[in-house]
Amino acid sequence: MESQSSSPPLSTDKPLKLLGVAYRGFQRIVDAPLRELGFAMSQLPVLVSLKHGNALPQSELARIAGVEQPSMAQLLNRMERDGLIQRRPDPDDRRSRLIALTPQARERLPAAQAVMEAASAKATAGFSAADMARLQSLMVRLNANLEASD
Repeated sequence: MESQSSSPPLSTDKPLKLLGVAYRGFQRIVDAPLRELGFAMSQLPVLVSLKHGNALPQSELARIAGVEQPSMAQLLNRMERDGLIQRRPDPDDRRSRLIALTPQARERLPAAQAVMEAASAKATAGFSAADMARLQSLMVRLNANLEASD
């Protein structure tokens, strides 16, 4: 028998709170399987950006991930230490370096993608195609509003 949570019921009149709860729940589901593969949730924007073999500068990765340069630098340092990325000189700018995935990281990416897809399927179980389209539409609008307020 599953244990009941002692936390108070979620208020459905605060959708952004529900969004945060959903994110944390999703993170809990994928954390252990991703760690077994040598990845972390915080690395996903970098991994996804580099998965097709294109090397990018740190500044572009920071922009894509929506984080400040120092935070991206720390993340990339950890990823390099863990053998997930490699840095190479930028042929167009001698002061800059390009970031690319290592062959080992690229090899493990399909398994990580499968983890994410399985967790997404669990999270959206019972959603119709119309539900999914509506959710996507609402999330696109929400993100556009947040981007516009930056």
